[in-house]
Amino acid sequence: MKHRLYFLVPDLELAETIVDELLLKRIEERHIHVLAREGTPMGQLPEADLRQKTDLVESAEHGLAAGGVIGILAGVAAVTFPPAGLALGGGMVAATTLAGAGFGAWVSSMIGIRLPNREIKQYQEAIERGELLMMVDVNKDFMEEVVEMVRNHHPEVEIGAAEPHKPVFP
Repeated sequence: MKHRLYFLVPDLELAETIVDELLLKRIEERHIHVLAREGTPMGQLPEADLRQKTDLVESAEHGLAAGGVIGILAGVAAVTFPPAGLALGGGMVAATTLAGAGFGAWVSSMIGIRLPNREIKQYQEAIERGELLMMVDVNKDFMEEVVEMVRNHHPEVEIGAAEPHKPVFP
């Protein structure tokens, strides 16, 4: 399982150096995301996209679960109390579950795409001051090595908390 590490980097040049060091440690560029104040030129840095900047993924997951549960309940209710004497079977429960899950994920993702990511909220002030937030997804057993490398080579970098990272598609 991947864990996400957070690093607050004071400037663009240092961020580029750290990205190069991470690439030399065989961390793929797709696992490195950099977030900066809007309008900041990012150069060759791997810029964070909507999945990192917003609550899109987490909201969609919650909507999928809630919609699925509501769909199951609606399907069971329809089979138990069929409207106008229709004979409904288990397919109705499956259909309402899928429809509810899909609708819940869609509606929740529309809301989540407008909300800032909860994990990066604590770094927002620093980002607005011009610092860059680097998010790096690494395996748990490699996490300490990456943190130590950054700490030893760049003491001016503020190292944030690590958290388990849930991939969009496992």
